[in-house]
Amino acid sequence: MKLRPFHDFHHVFPFNASSKLHLFSTLSKPTWNSSQTNLSITNPTLLAVESCNSMAQLMQNQAQFTKTGLIFHVFPVSRILTFCALSDTGDLKYAHRLFNQFPNPNVYMWNIMIRGYLKSHLNVKGLSLFRLMVGKCVEMDKRSFVFGLKACEGLQAGESLHSLVCKVGFDCDLVVQNGLVHFYGERGQLGCARKVFDETREKDVVSWTTLINGYVKQSMSDEALRVFKLMEASGVQPNEITMITVFSAFTAKEIFDNMRTKDVFSWTSMINGYARNRELVSAKKLFDEMPERNIVSWNAMIAGYSQNNKPKEAISLFFDMEKAGLVPIESTLVCVLSACGQSCCLDLGQWMYIYYIKQNRIQPTVTLGNAFIDMYAKCGNINAAEEVFNQIHVKILISWNSMIVGFASHGHAMKALSFFKEMIGTGLYKPDEITFIGVLSACSHGGLLTQGRSYFNEMETTFGLKPRVEHYACMIDLLGRIGLLNEAYELIKEMPMEADKVVWGAVLNACRMHGNVELGRLATEKLLKLDPNDNGVYMLMESLCASRRKWNDVKMIRSMM
Repeated sequence: MKLRPFHDFHHVFPFNASSKLHLFSTLSKPTWNSSQTNLSITNPTLLAVESCNSMAQLMQNQAQFTKTGLIFHVFPVSRILTFCALSDTGDLKYAHRLFNQFPNPNVYMWNIMIRGYLKSHLNVKGLSLFRLMVGKCVEMDKRSFVFGLKACEGLQAGESLHSLVCKVGFDCDLVVQNGLVHFYGERGQLGCARKVFDETREKDVVSWTTLINGYVKQSMSDEALRVFKLMEASGVQPNEITMITVFSAFTAKEIFDNMRTKDVFSWTSMINGYARNRELVSAKKLFDEMPERNIVSWNAMIAGYSQNNKPKEAISLFFDMEKAGLVPIESTLVCVLSACGQSCCLDLGQWMYIYYIKQNRIQPTVTLGNAFIDMYAKCGNINAAEEVFNQIHVKILISWNSMIVGFASHGHAMKALSFFKEMIGTGLYKPDEITFIGVLSACSHGGLLTQGRSYFNEMETTFGLKPRVEHYACMIDLLGRIGLLNEAYELIKEMPMEADKVVWGAVLNACRMHGNVELGRLATEKLLKLDPNDNGVYMLMESLCASRRKWNDVKMIRSMM
């Protein structure tokens, strides 16, 4: 099927050296400088930086800065730093070097660097920089504390920062108060969040929405709706984010049914709510009943299918959307690529890369790049995944994880471990649970016992990550593959959680490989308790008994089947 081309929404504005151009209109501003809503620039060299879309262009502009002497001024350097740290085509490492070379960075430059680390999901680096900022007695502004809070992964760090906020007198600033409410709400500390909220004198729509979102995330729908009603009574008007948050609560259907006027946004919010609660039949029914749909409506339904393991439905709806004359946006492509990965639909994913990226119909972002990497890896084209990985300018942890897991699943154990070592060697990334699933899976597929044991231990001792059942499953699979079945069983007994189907399945498969009937019987019993209708369990045990010439057991298993 032929899809419509992606429309270019960017407008070109003519200007000369003497004209004043408002750089950040809603149609022309790049994402990396979109926060500077009131900035106007007349210098043509500086104007060129604001329209940069690659590091190559930026380096040319920096050469001009050096030639004209602008490189010695704070503002020009801050704009270069902003592009490198925040642009999807920037270079955070270069930003780091530039920041370290500048003699006296101002608070804006410190904030930009912390934001850059947060954007790349390098919260530890961001928090470290914030602490250095405090240690150097830099005069911080409200944004410094907000970014610092976002960098705090643990509750203790956030509480310490809260104390600092009170100490320096920012505890009455609305932006900082909203940041604190968000911090506590995200970590389930609703008592602390409510205390900060109640102490906020002039609450705005962000204050109310942040608290409501905290209750919704903790499945406290009744309390969320009570706060929403208080918000209405206070005279503060809810915005779109507020309504999405409220509608995402399970009881929002009553609110929707009682609404006198339902616009596209209201319908779409309800579809989102149903999709998040895995009620896809209700979501599709509402979608079909919509009097009018926009790209966001289609996106919500496609995302609902894709995120709930219904890839064929997501892809089918994507084609229906094209028939309806709508042009996909980035988030649409990300959802469809995820569906392609789930269903191994390489042809569509490959076409999307050629049509949208190669033919420059859409600007590749970090998110979109990662979606293509994940799609290629899951569809079996690991070389194409690596090619995309090498082409994206800003890599985040998800980028590395996709490659490590991809190499592991395709049997390239040493390549997976090589990528892991390279990632750690950069000093920019802290591995997470998914990283170690890839690493341990690589060790399992490669039969790398020494490395597997080492990485399994390092998870907690070096990186502070407690192994989950998936990590135990990888280790048990590794031990089972090389015949260490007794050690595998001992590890199961040491697990702090109940072994699941994956764990016992790995044991049964290892028993089949090495002819251990007794442990195989135990694994079969455990698996049948977890899922009595799994035919694969019977077949594995039958194969094991047949290999050991236990014909009576074979007959019994066949009768059970």
